[in-house]
Amino acid sequence: MRRPNILLTGTPGVGKSTLGKELASRTGLTYISVGDLAKEELYEGFDEEYECPILDEDRVIDELEDKMREGGVIVDYHGCDFFPEHWFHIVFVLRTDNSFLYDRLESRGYKGKKLQDNIQCEIFQTLYEEAMLSYRKEIVHQLPSNTPEDLERNLDQIVQWIEQWTKDNN
Repeated sequence: MRRPNILLTGTPGVGKSTLGKELASRTGLTYISVGDLAKEELYEGFDEEYECPILDEDRVIDELEDKMREGGVIVDYHGCDFFPEHWFHIVFVLRTDNSFLYDRLESRGYKGKKLQDNIQCEIFQTLYEEAMLSYRKEIVHQLPSNTPEDLERNLDQIVQWIEQWTKDNN
């Protein structure tokens, strides 16, 4: 049975991991956090300014290629322009109001330039625009991610989409 591949993207702190893990739990799809993958082995250095590993995008692509071909994968990452377009059947860009996002990032220990740059990224819709330029416009969707109610609505909406996609493609 064919199963869809889904990309969850958005500024750090918008709720991609929470949504992705719960979605995998409800649907049986495989959840992959590219950030966690990179911390394990797929990095090419460390960015001192942002205090994070530098992703080796080519190695990530090589690592995920077979899994993506099989289908049924939820990929979670804040960037999206380096993934092959043909990998994903749908792309969800999570969006969060800055008042919520600021508190979430601050509680993670973000400060200074890292905190400000991520807030600006959300203000200017940088990752939404990146997704719109990287994928067919009809598969890119924005979802609000501010409250637990938003999370439940998003889960219900995506589960319905997965069920319909599976019915239409098998």
